[in-house]
Amino acid sequence: MEIIRFAELRPEPWRNGGGVTRELASHPKAASAQDGAWDWRVSIADVGSAGDFSTFPGMERVITVIDGELLLLTVDGEEHPLEKYRPFRFSGEADSSSALPTGDIRDLNVIARAGEFKGYTSIIELSKKRAHPVFDGQMAVLLEGKASVTPGASVAPGAEPADTVVPADSSDGEAAAVPTVEPVELNRYDAVVGSDTRSPEILGRGFLAVISIDRVEHAHS
Repeated sequence: MEIIRFAELRPEPWRNGGGVTRELASHPKAASAQDGAWDWRVSIADVGSAGDFSTFPGMERVITVIDGELLLLTVDGEEHPLEKYRPFRFSGEADSSSALPTGDIRDLNVIARAGEFKGYTSIIELSKKRAHPVFDGQMAVLLEGKASVTPGASVAPGAEPADTVVPADSSDGEAAAVPTVEPVELNRYDAVVGSDTRSPEILGRGFLAVISIDRVEHAHS
């Protein structure tokens, strides 16, 4: 189970000095966060002043305000008021700039190479009773509240997850070995990386951003 601790991420200043970005993940990992050599990237940015956004040719962006009230985003001359927890998709090639009518904001950015990958951001409310699984190709970021994560049940390749829990006591009276896993507490903006073998499960109270990165399937002629 992989957890990316936000407090351990290094802030990278923007080239125009308008804010800083912390990268949660990118692919391929060897690519620099600054040169755009990656095919996709997930990051959290602090926007402290109005100004132009960097352009990302050949990329598509999904931006979500996760702290603060409002970001006024102008894309190719058209103004879009972005409220908290409302993802907005636009072209990375677009001439875009921001204004901050209610003060500084923090946003979640998903940038993916158009035609190769497609990024999605969904905001969900957590439950203390029903765990939210994080599947392979996904990442979940705790936006606010309190939550903990545990590894999901191990599933053999090709098998369906069981809906019932096998009792710890076996039929011959001997206790079956059932390993107990202590929940790991998440801090604000910590990210949980999904898995297809033991999908992590998050319980708590608050809001979660679930990011999916899907590879675009190309039709063969």
